[in-house]
Amino acid sequence: MLKTKQLPGGTTQTVETFWNTTSTAFFQGPAGAIINVKYGKGRFSVNRQKQTLDGNSIKKLIVGKGSLVFARMRVKLPVATVVTYDVYPGEVAQQSPEFKF
Repeated sequence: MLKTKQLPGGTTQTVETFWNTTSTAFFQGPAGAIINVKYGKGRFSVNRQKQTLDGNSIKKLIVGKGSLVFARMRVKLPVATVVTYDVYPGEVAQQSPEFKF
């Protein structure tokens, strides 16, 4: 499912939240944005799959079985802008989204 969100710059924002499920998302831009998956909450949380977007190549985040606790896909932007990403339920075998960004 293609989603677009307006996000502020300078802080990490949650774009998707998961509980007891798996999911896969694809991101391409904006360049300089940092994406990751955060498992858990509070002092017991851990960040995984940290990647920096370059605006050209497509990056993939996977929320695995760690979401039995709590998981969030997060984006940190250098400046306020719009982020478009493609998210699918479950672990997707394909390496790129079904559409072009």
